[in-house]
Amino acid sequence: MKHSLKDWFVATRYWSFAVSTMPVVACFTYLFSKGLVPAGAKSLVVLAMSLLGVMVLHAAGNVLSDWADYRKGVDNENAYAVPNLVFKHFLPEEYLRFSILLFIIGAALGIGVVALSGVKVLLVGVVGVVLTMLYSFFKFHALGDLDIFIIFGVLTVLGTTCAITGDFVPEALVLSLPIGVITVSVLHANNTVDIPTDGAAGIKTFAMLIGAKASSVLYRIYMVIPFACIIASVAAGWLHPLALLSLVAAVPAMKNFKKAGLYDKDGLEAMKGLDQASAQLQLAFSGSLSIGLLIAGLI
Repeated sequence: MKHSLKDWFVATRYWSFAVSTMPVVACFTYLFSKGLVPAGAKSLVVLAMSLLGVMVLHAAGNVLSDWADYRKGVDNENAYAVPNLVFKHFLPEEYLRFSILLFIIGAALGIGVVALSGVKVLLVGVVGVVLTMLYSFFKFHALGDLDIFIIFGVLTVLGTTCAITGDFVPEALVLSLPIGVITVSVLHANNTVDIPTDGAAGIKTFAMLIGAKASSVLYRIYMVIPFACIIASVAAGWLHPLALLSLVAAVPAMKNFKKAGLYDKDGLEAMKGLDQASAQLQLAFSGSLSIGLLIAGLI
C-alpha cells in the first residue's frame, strides 16, 4: 500500500506538536532570562536537536497510541478518533512499523543531545521514552493524564534545562504546572468526548472515572490554572514580570472555558474540538511566555 509523505505526516497528528515543542522553547527562554544559557552556537544546536527529538518522539507516541486504540477496538466504524486504520487507509502493521521507526529516530537525536550535553540528560530521555511507550497502558487504567503531565510537564523541563546547561535546574520546574496542565487539557478534552466509546471498548480513562459533567468542570479549571500560576510566580519573584505577557493567551483560554461551560446545555457536543483548541492554546501561551522571557533576557 503506497502513501505520500503528506499521508505519513498527517498520520502523526501534527497539529498536536505545539504541546511538546513549545514547552522546550519556553524552558530555553527561561534559562536565557536567568542568564543560564552558555555562550556559543552549541546551545542553539542542542535546542534544535531537542525540539526535533521531542517532536519525533511525540509523533511516535501518537502513532503507537492510534495503533493501540484500533487493536483494542476503541477506534471502530461506529466511533473513531483517527479514520486511517478503521477505513483501511493504512494497515495496522504499517502504523506499528512507522511508530518504531520514529522511536528509533527520536532515540538517535536523543543520543546526539547526550553526546553534546552529558550523560545526566540520558536518564530523563530514557524515562521519557518508556513513559511514552507505556502511554496506552496508563490511559486504559485512568493514569494517562498523569503520564502526560510527567512527560510534557516535568521531564520536558528537566530534560531541556539539563541539555542546555549540562545540569538540572530545579527552579525551572516553576514552568511545569502551567505548561503541563495545558498539555493535559488536550488529552482530557479528547477523553471526555470519547467517554461513551471508551466505555464500550472496556477501557477506563480518568475522564470516565469522574464522569462527563465533572470532566467538563475540570477542563474549565485547567483553563484557569496556567494563568494563576504565572501571576503567583511573578509575585513570588520566581519569574520575570515580563512573563505576564503570557496573559494575552487568556483570550483563547476564556473561549475554551465558555465552550466547555455549555456542557449542561449541549452535553458532550460542547467538548468537541477542545483538544485541538487546547493545543492552539499551548502555542499561544508558551509562545507569548517565551517572548516575554526572551525580552527579559535581552534587557
